[in-house]
Amino acid sequence: MKAENIIVGISIGDLNGIGGEIVLKTFEDARTLDFCTPVIFASAKTMNFLKTHFKSHINFHNINNINQLAKGKVNVFNCWNEPVKIEFGKEDVKIGRYAIKSLEAATNALKNNNIHVLVTAPINKHNIQSEDFKFPGHTDYLAQQLEGESLMFMVAESLRVGLLTDHVPVKDIIEHISEDLIEKKINTVYKSLKKDFKVSKPKIAVLGINPHTGDNGVIGSEDDNVLRPTLEKIRGEGKLVFGPYAADSFFGSGNYKNFDAIIATYHDQGLIPFKTLSFGQGVNFTAGLNKIRTSPDHGTAYEIAGKGEADSSSFKEAIFTAIQIYKNRFDYEILTSNPLKKQNK
Repeated sequence: MKAENIIVGISIGDLNGIGGEIVLKTFEDARTLDFCTPVIFASAKTMNFLKTHFKSHINFHNINNINQLAKGKVNVFNCWNEPVKIEFGKEDVKIGRYAIKSLEAATNALKNNNIHVLVTAPINKHNIQSEDFKFPGHTDYLAQQLEGESLMFMVAESLRVGLLTDHVPVKDIIEHISEDLIEKKINTVYKSLKKDFKVSKPKIAVLGINPHTGDNGVIGSEDDNVLRPTLEKIRGEGKLVFGPYAADSFFGSGNYKNFDAIIATYHDQGLIPFKTLSFGQGVNFTAGLNKIRTSPDHGTAYEIAGKGEADSSSFKEAIFTAIQIYKNRFDYEILTSNPLKKQNK
């Protein structure tokens, strides 16, 4: 497939945040269209308002049907026609509804193979909640809509951090961690490294649950009773899985550089060091699903919304990471479906 034929769907996110700005900044550089054909799920009126506000020079190609898509242009798929009142920096339930309209339309296009990958601009997890949408974020929604075992996988070049538990309150983390969960998440990371990142023999490190991995039961027994036995079982299957490692020194010592991926037991244990090491360049990839979705590693940033100060670097990385994973999966399918081609390659 030629690069420009890879169709990248984009959900616009929270319109009062920086999503619109970083989307415009990404495609202001016309060279981006050499790598893909973008489709923004929003509306012509909304995107023209953002274009005027941010003094963008993009010429949109507006469509009401995905079959009207034009290769080599920035397409806008109309998910609504009415004007939207955008107030940058303000949390607004009405704006949350438009974020969900965009996400649902883009996800349907992904499910129906009308787009090849999905890149999501940031949403506000609070204002999207309703009787019809009760998910803490993109990952949980897409896990329901798409096939597979979803996993929040933060990637930035060779640094990759997966999570056993993602958007779970700290007080509930232990209740969620089980042998079954550990096995599922490690297998998802293992398969993703091979299929999505072309790592032939993945080496995976797992961080401990408790401080100092429990200090032989002095600071908790979960590492000894649940985590260690499960990792030993997985190693018996031939997978290169190591740990548990004490989380407090793992990144500072540089030990993370010795592995293809690190699995943290909960959100902040993994994302604080990840964002410290890669902020602005990191990408959130939902691994384990039958379709590809990425997003930038930041939120709506209400405090700078509308000011023209947003950095689009992470969103650009999300675009290119999605494209590369799509290509890697394509190559993987060819190699695994035809042993002769694999031998020749």
